[in-house]
Amino acid sequence: METLSALILFAVVTTITPGGATTLSTASGMNFGVRRSLPLIAGMVSGLAALVFCAGFGLASLLEAVPALELAMRLGGSAYLLWLAWRTASNGAPGSAGDVEIRPYSYVAGLMLVSVNPKAWAMAFGASAAFAGGMSDPVLAALVMALVFMVCGSSALTLWCGVGAMLAQLLKTEGQWRLLNGLLGLLLVVSIVPMWM
Repeated sequence: METLSALILFAVVTTITPGGATTLSTASGMNFGVRRSLPLIAGMVSGLAALVFCAGFGLASLLEAVPALELAMRLGGSAYLLWLAWRTASNGAPGSAGDVEIRPYSYVAGLMLVSVNPKAWAMAFGASAAFAGGMSDPVLAALVMALVFMVCGSSALTLWCGVGAMLAQLLKTEGQWRLLNGLLGLLLVVSIVPMWM
């Protein structure tokens, strides 16, 4: 029970703090509303749960054994996050002319983001290293960790999405929309930096 309580606290803190997924949730909520952002959130949450589950089975060891795989993931992740940042920063007010794309991000976009998000990898490996050993059955440990991150991640990303939807109510001009979307795009670019440190 002590291990589970510590795991829940770790998951709450790591999923609610700003990063690529929270930034994208905020941008999606702002531009599309909470309901239309649910596929993105579901993709990010299920991707995080899968990543945490795999980390419980030694995924970090595989990446250490094959450095080229880690480098490929960093390069691919950086490229994907840059594309998401450009897409986010290029939007004005919803429905305005010149928007890059008017559809919300998809479930697959959420999955892809988590697979290349350095914060998600750090959370997964950190949880595995700190908490998997506290449970006797490794399969049960991986399942419990995945479930905890699924619940905490769902709550955190929905909260950030709601913040974005509330921000949208405050924006009155095209310039305000472009400024905030530009700032959110910049935050996505900044989220790449830890990947290379």
